[in-house]
Amino acid sequence: NFNRITLENNKLIVGASVLDNNLSKFALKNSIKNFEFYSGIPGTIGGAIKMNAGCYGSETKNIVHGAFVINRLGEEKFLNLSDLNFKYRSSSIKEDLIIKEVVFNAIIGDLDQIESRMKKIINQRKLDQPFKVKTGGSTFKNPKGSFAAKLIEESNCKGMKIGGAIVSSKHANFLINENNASADDIEILGEKIREKVSNKFGVSLDWEIKIIGERK
Repeated sequence: NFNRITLENNKLIVGASVLDNNLSKFALKNSIKNFEFYSGIPGTIGGAIKMNAGCYGSETKNIVHGAFVINRLGEEKFLNLSDLNFKYRSSSIKEDLIIKEVVFNAIIGDLDQIESRMKKIINQRKLDQPFKVKTGGSTFKNPKGSFAAKLIEESNCKGMKIGGAIVSSKHANFLINENNASADDIEILGEKIREKVSNKFGVSLDWEIKIIGERK
């Protein structure tokens, strides 16, 4: 079941289509710690494990036991933590595999501390990032030793627009769908940002957003 969240034998079994924020709420309700950071990440658990999603000092790899995946023949396989080979915003899950469920380690914590940390993360996100607008989350990975948002801002990219897509004036590493932006609008704007950052700093930003297919 791609939508289920089940607690069994100190493990959380979570369907790949469960929203990150919904999992953090379930963990809070059951006094399970270390899932607070998911309250600050848009998207689903399938994407979170594929990309080793993280924020505010926490990453998916720190709480995962393993994952059930399905290949193109419909065969199911379990991948252990060591099989997943997590790195910064990446894993070794192949593109032709479908993530079915993720198994997390469930550790009981103090309810008040869990709730306090969740509130802190949500409030910090409201302060730092565009909130209640259409974005795909962070657009580019942070280069080693730097921050993508800082490089983008210092390359005078804030407020840049292509079609219905615009660079957030609040956090430069977020692209906002301001007016029915197409996928092309987002990609072209992103490539223009990459070009400006490369020209100014000699740094090639890597997309954190996954681009599927090719522009016409």
